[in-house]
Amino acid sequence: MNFDTPKITVLMPAYNAGKYIADAIGSVLGQSFTDFELLIINDGSTDDTADVINSFTDPRIVMIHQDNKGVSLALNTGLKYARAPYIARFDADDVCHPRRLQLQYDFMINNPDYSIIGSAADYMDMEGTYLFTSTPPAVNNEDIQQLASFVCPFIHSTVCYKKEVIVKAGGYNEYAYTYEDHFLWVNILKDQKAYNFSQPLIKLRLNPESITIDEKWRPRKFLKIKYNTLKSRVVTADEGAQLTAMGEKQQLRRVKHGSYYALCAKKLLVNNYHPQKARGHVAKAISISPLRLDNYLLYTVSYLPEKLVMWLYKMSTGRQAQ
Repeated sequence: MNFDTPKITVLMPAYNAGKYIADAIGSVLGQSFTDFELLIINDGSTDDTADVINSFTDPRIVMIHQDNKGVSLALNTGLKYARAPYIARFDADDVCHPRRLQLQYDFMINNPDYSIIGSAADYMDMEGTYLFTSTPPAVNNEDIQQLASFVCPFIHSTVCYKKEVIVKAGGYNEYAYTYEDHFLWVNILKDQKAYNFSQPLIKLRLNPESITIDEKWRPRKFLKIKYNTLKSRVVTADEGAQLTAMGEKQQLRRVKHGSYYALCAKKLLVNNYHPQKARGHVAKAISISPLRLDNYLLYTVSYLPEKLVMWLYKMSTGRQAQ
């Protein structure tokens, strides 16, 4: 193994991830594929994130410290310092399946005309309990190319891509607040081939401390700007400032925890039908945000048969797509 030129850079931004990052790091170090560097961008963490990282002695771990600048700029810092030609994205609160890197590296080597590959993901709650499996909206390149702009083709922390392609495209756009990955894909996929593994290659943790929340909880203006910029493939500094301002107003424990429990409940109805467990989560969401009427609707829906729940969900998502 040549540590100077690893075959893959696992790129992990981390902000106040001390509670989960040891599991994330351990899952990378336990990969069957071993020729990688784990590049962690410590984005101004104020908890024990750095101490947890430093507790590992594996020489493949590289930590870069920067002031808190957000995910996009942390990722761009990582792209600047990554030494490998392939980047495997990964978040600090997720867990890699043991053969993730091997499968993705083999695909990239055997299919050199492809630039981006992702996969399905097993979602878990903040305690690590399985919730549901999320499958990609499309698998083959032909189907991925046909996706509408408002449909994100990849689960970000599952992707592996050619570094040169992303760098040439300018990296992640800092103005696309919380959807920097989706904005990147719509701007490069027209010129690049892509693929999704249908099997899960990571366990993705729903975390109430994450900056990303259920879009149902976003202001209409936020969603309007987001989907207009995805369609036009341009986001201005002014639009970015508006998105950030709206997003930062929602960085409250009440909003983040309320949206987390509501999202878990929704997934336990739509993706993995467990109505009793769903009611437990939505009850917590109601206790946190008792004035949100959609929580009461979700609680009512939890008593309906699975087929009716799915029909309502399809009707709802169909209207959103119009």
